[in-house]
Parts: sequence; C-alpha cells; structure tokens
Amino acid sequence: MRILLVGAGGVGNAIAKIAARRSFFDSMVVTDYDLGRAQETVAWIERRHGADVAARFSADRIDASDPASVAAVARKHRATHVMNAVEPRFVPAVFAGALQAGADYLDMAMSLSEPHPERPHELPGVKLGDAQFDAAADWEAAGRLALVGMGVEPGLSDVFARYAQDHLFSRIDELGTRDGANLVVRDDDGNELFAPSFSIWTTIEECLNPPVVWEADRGWYTTAPFSEPEVFRFPEGIGEVECVNVEHEEVLLMPRWLSAKRVTFKYGLGEEFISVLKTLHRLSLDSTTPIRVRSAAGPVEVAPRDVVAAALPDPATLGPRMTGKTCAGVWVTGTGPDGEPREVYLYHVADNEETMREYDSQCVVWQTALNPVVALELLAGGVWEGSGVRGPESFDAAPFLDLMSRSEADGGYGQPWGLEER
Repeated sequence: MRILLVGAGGVGNAIAKIAARRSFFDSMVVTDYDLGRAQETVAWIERRHGADVAARFSADRIDASDPASVAAVARKHRATHVMNAVEPRFVPAVFAGALQAGADYLDMAMSLSEPHPERPHELPGVKLGDAQFDAAADWEAAGRLALVGMGVEPGLSDVFARYAQDHLFSRIDELGTRDGANLVVRDDDGNELFAPSFSIWTTIEECLNPPVVWEADRGWYTTAPFSEPEVFRFPEGIGEVECVNVEHEEVLLMPRWLSAKRVTFKYGLGEEFISVLKTLHRLSLDSTTPIRVRSAAGPVEVAPRDVVAAALPDPATLGPRMTGKTCAGVWVTGTGPDGEPREVYLYHVADNEETMREYDSQCVVWQTALNPVVALELLAGGVWEGSGVRGPESFDAAPFLDLMSRSEADGGYGQPWGLEER
C-alpha cells in the first residue's frame, strides 16, 4: 500500500504521526499546498522515531483544489490510496483526482450541501455527499473504492452504529450520534479563550446549515439550526452537556445501510459558541462569497469566512493550551436480542494530555485522525474490501473495533471503546 496523504494540517499531521507506529503500508507521501508544512510533519517523525521509520515518509507539494494536480502527484508516487485530509470544500477535486489516477480514496468529511432554495428548514436541497454518491457508478466501473466519512464523526460513529445493529439490537428505534467535551483553552495568564478545537471554516458550515434528520416514514428532512436542545450525559467525567441538532454526514450515511426508525446528530456546542456563531451569521461573516475590501496594498477580494478563520488560532496549535477530554459516540435505543427494551451509548474518549504526550497533537484532531489509519490497515490486509462509494457502516464493525482496542503490544492501537447501558 502506497498512501498519498493530501493535507498536512492538524488532522493530516496526526494521521502521519499515528501511521508512523504501524507497518501495514510501504510508503506515505505527506502533501500540502505549503510544502514546508508537509516537510515539518516528516521531520517530526524522524525526530521522534528515527531515520529508519522516517524512510517510508516523504513530502511533496499539491494543489487540492485542482483534480489534475491531485492525479499527477498520485501518479508520480504510484499511490494506491489517496487519503483526503483537507477541508470539505476541496472534496470534489481530491475525489475526482484520485479516480483519475486509478487509486482508492478515503475522506473524513463529504462533499458540501446546499440548502433548499425555498424551504431550507423543512426540506433538504443538495445533501452532504450527494455529489460523491452520484459518481458511485464510475467508481464501481473502475473497480475502485471510495470510503467516505471515515473520520471519528462521521466514521467511528458509523462503525459503532453497525456494531449495534449486528450485535446488540434486534430492532433499532434511534441511532443518535452525540458529541461532547469538557475542553478548555487558556491564554498565558490562565484566562479562558474562545478558540474552536476544529477548523472554524468546517464548524461554521456544519452548525449554520439546516440540520438534517432522517425518519423511516418521512425520509430526510431539515430543521432550523440549533434545534431540539437536550442535555446528554457523557462518560468518563465529562458530565452533562447540552446538545443541539447539527448538519452531519452520519444522518446521510447510516440510513443507506442500516435499519432504524430515526437517525440524528447532536453536538455539544455550549451557549457561548452558539452565540458567536449566530453573531457571525447575522453579520454575514459566515459567507464564502468574496467581497471587495480596501487595504494598504489596494482593493482585494476576500471571503468573510476566510477572514474569520485567519483571525482565530490554528486548531493544530492549541494542544499546549488545552485541557480536558472529548467524547464521540452513538446513543442507540430499541429492542435487544432478548426482546426487551434496550438503550446503550457506544463511545470513545480522547484525553488531550495523553494525545499531546504521545503524538504532540491536540485530542480533537487526533481522535479524528485515528480512524482512517485503522481503516487503511483493514484495507491493506483485505479485511475490508469492495468498490464503489461506500460509508463505514457498510463494512463489518467487529474487526475495526477489535484492532482499535487491542493493545499495541498485541498488534492493536491501544484505544479501548466503551459500551454504557442506560
């Protein structure tokens, strides 16, 4: 397996660091528009693991907005798999470039949505991933696999949902992805900062778009942003967090392969975060349409959302200032194999102190990065295989969870997952 990693930002950097401990692949080329950033990731691996490990890694420049560039770099390095670790707006280009190069493809976020032009809070318009599923026949015909939504959410959450269907329930009423954390970021004086732990560009896209819900007797429909607030209790000391509906890929993926009466995604944002997002929207600072701005160098055109992203700290740099844990999981209700009502929460927790100590990566980006590496290892070993455009829940979940949770001494990743009966 020869992996082309597209993007050396927070998540891409963590993917390479996690992969450096594994032996299932022959080479990984870390690429970025900023070649220096890709080179620094490779340099970190050499400093931490030595020249022998780093010999499997190299750096190159790529333009993720151009399918031809992606295809050319993939061919140059004879990539068998293209791992997309850039923002979702670049998905169409990387997705198309991988197919042009004859490589398999993985991503952690899918092609972007477009709200319904007339009834955005009732009906979906273009849904997340629609553009990729529209190309499924092309991938089937080429005998290539595009594994989409293979991060933590979506990704591990979908794996949990498949495991619940196969092993824990005879009938599922609701598959509810629930994400929460008790993370705090502080400045040098100990004051708490507003500093999103993930790309603000992506966060704005997720949180201000109309959330999607799926119901068996209704199909996909949308609501207003931040709808249906609920207090959800997260494990391992995180505690109760208010969660709200947010647009997310799980709701678009799970119903394609799993059977449930209802599928939802709710995110623990917090009152301050929601207030900031609403203000950005009110001021049109969430817009991706460039506006003309006067500057000392003369008029320039810039998208307001890019200005917001540039003004906030890079999430990849927050680790040393961050404390706490983040939890990703799926709350499942329905009927157990014994015919009795059952309610469980399947989850994985990442502690920032541990991920910083072991990988020099903050826990949110590290937790996202872990799962595509596990998936790549299953693909390399032929445990997962197939063609077309497929989500994580289309594969057997048990081998994934076994490999993830087994100790490193026993060939696993040493990341146990939890199952809490409720």
